[in-house]
Amino acid sequence: MTNRSVLAPLLFSLFVVGCSDAPNSEQQAEELLSVAERGDLSAIDRLLGERVDANVRNSCDWTPLMKAAVNGHLAAVERLLAAGAEVDAIDQGGYTALLLAASNNHPAIIERLFEQGAMIDAQEQTQGYTPLIWAAHRGHREAVEVLLAQGADTTLPDFEGKTAADHAREQGHEAIAALLQ
Repeated sequence: MTNRSVLAPLLFSLFVVGCSDAPNSEQQAEELLSVAERGDLSAIDRLLGERVDANVRNSCDWTPLMKAAVNGHLAAVERLLAAGAEVDAIDQGGYTALLLAASNNHPAIIERLFEQGAMIDAQEQTQGYTPLIWAAHRGHREAVEVLLAQGADTTLPDFEGKTAADHAREQGHEAIAALLQ
């Protein structure tokens, strides 16, 4: 019996076992993005348990964390962060999970992302909006209050030179504009 005849079946079986176990199939990645968007914790746990990368991306570079954050799924955000989701990952437009949470008035998610070190004054790349500008523009008082408590810079302008207070005033959110002065 030669070394080759002994090693070949062993190497083949190691290869097959390794391949059958391969994490992060395209289908699993798409599924994690989808279940994060819905906040389906049991499916998130199952997929993360199957070693699907918490930082998979779709064609626009959105991550599961972004999908959970924009839709207000705090428990899903926490599970993904615990699994190593990158808190400041950016999509093709420069949006982060924090920008998405702020623009959709999810103050608890804003706080959780900030606890994980999210950049409080990150600017998206299309208009230069910060989380504070988005929250003020949309009239999300709770999000504005959380961002201010976390130290968001009220003086940062967007690409047109407008601050969060300017946006709040333009949109008729006078009470929020007053908070920002």
